[in-house]
Amino acid sequence: MTTIYSSAKDALASRLFDGAVIAVGGFGLSGNPHDLIEVVRDSGVKNLTIISNNMGVDGLGLSILLENHQVKKVIASYVGENKFFAEQYLAGAIEVEFNPQGTLAERMRAGGAGITGFYTRTGVGTLVAEGKEHKIFDGEEYILERGLVADIALVQAHEADHAGNLTYRYTARNFNPVVAQCSKFTVAEAEIIRQDFIDPNIVVTPGIYVQALVKSMPREKPIEQRTVRPRTEGGN
Repeated sequence: MTTIYSSAKDALASRLFDGAVIAVGGFGLSGNPHDLIEVVRDSGVKNLTIISNNMGVDGLGLSILLENHQVKKVIASYVGENKFFAEQYLAGAIEVEFNPQGTLAERMRAGGAGITGFYTRTGVGTLVAEGKEHKIFDGEEYILERGLVADIALVQAHEADHAGNLTYRYTARNFNPVVAQCSKFTVAEAEIIRQDFIDPNIVVTPGIYVQALVKSMPREKPIEQRTVRPRTEGGN
C-alpha cells in the first residue's frame, strides 16, 4: 500500500539511519529526486552506502551528501563530472565499487526480483572481475555478480497516482525503475499526482514497489551540459 505524504521530510521520517544503504535514481542530473536527497542531507545521517549510476556534479544531486561527509561507500558506474567525488575517491576517503553500467542496472533488477546473483561475461579479464567467482559455461568464462538490495530507495517520477503507480518523462526515466524495485522501502517524488488512475498500459513502475509518495516541489531543473549553437541570421 502506498501512503501519500505532504512533504519529502515526512515521507522519510523515521526511515533514515546511520549506515543505511540507499539506492537513488538519476543519470547525471536527469531524473534526480532532489527533494528527497536534500532531506537525507538535512537529517545528518552518516556512513551511508549509496547505490546510484553516479554522484551528481559539484553542488548538485548526490554530491551534496559527499560534500556533507555523509557517505562511506558508493556503488556506481562512473565518477562523472564530480571533482569532489574524484578527490575523495583518490584520497581514500570513501570506498567506491565500480560496475559496468549494464551490470549495475542488472544487479538492482536482480535484487528486486529476489535473485541473489547472476553470471555475466561483462568484466571478465578486467579489474572488475578481481575477487569474484569465475565459471565456465558453454566454453566461455563468466563472473558472478550479486543482486543489490537497499534499505531505502529514492526515485523521481513524472506522474503518479494514488495507488503508487509511476510513469517517467523521456530520459529522466533512466535508472529510476530498477531503483524503485530493489529496495525494502521506496519513496517516490512525482511532479504530478493524479486523482484518477494511470492507464495500466503505460505504467512503468507498479505501485506494489512504492511505499511512500510525495509531490515534488517546483524548481528549475538543472542541466549538466548545455550545448547550444549561435542563431543564424534569419534562422529559426
